[in-house]
Amino acid sequence: MHKYKYSIWREEPSDIGAIDQVTKAAFASAAYSSGTESFIIKALRANGQLTVSLVAEEEGVLIGHIAISPVTISSGSEGWFGLGPVSVMPSKQGSGVGSGLTRAAIDALRKLHAAGCVVLGEPSYYGRFGFRSDARLQYLHAPAEYFQVQSFTGEIPEGTVEYHNSFNVTS
Repeated sequence: MHKYKYSIWREEPSDIGAIDQVTKAAFASAAYSSGTESFIIKALRANGQLTVSLVAEEEGVLIGHIAISPVTISSGSEGWFGLGPVSVMPSKQGSGVGSGLTRAAIDALRKLHAAGCVVLGEPSYYGRFGFRSDARLQYLHAPAEYFQVQSFTGEIPEGTVEYHNSFNVTS
């Protein structure tokens, strides 16, 4: 296992092209990919819904990105966000970059006094960061075990979650 030395910071306008390239490369061979992840990030940015956008850089090269955007909950609970997409260059996957980005994004949400965060992803991976399935909060567009929740206040609202319309873009 190689230890990479990388830095994480907030997206700058000069990072946008590289974010697009990293996202496309990261999801190019992913079985679960819709192929629209780079379009989703662009749409979130254009709609002012990219609450947290962090990049990982190594030796002057952007190697990863994570997006966090607001979600709506049918009960009206506020202050909840969705984590993803998370993108890491294929050559750097498995090296801890995605974990570093995830931890930094969760920290950024806590600093914003968010109520909590949801993620649609592999339970064994995201469980390491405190995400758990909870029947009180549901996402109806994917298998329940892949939709996980982390409350920063101890409260988990009841209801269904919807991501911003930017997640429906196809180009």
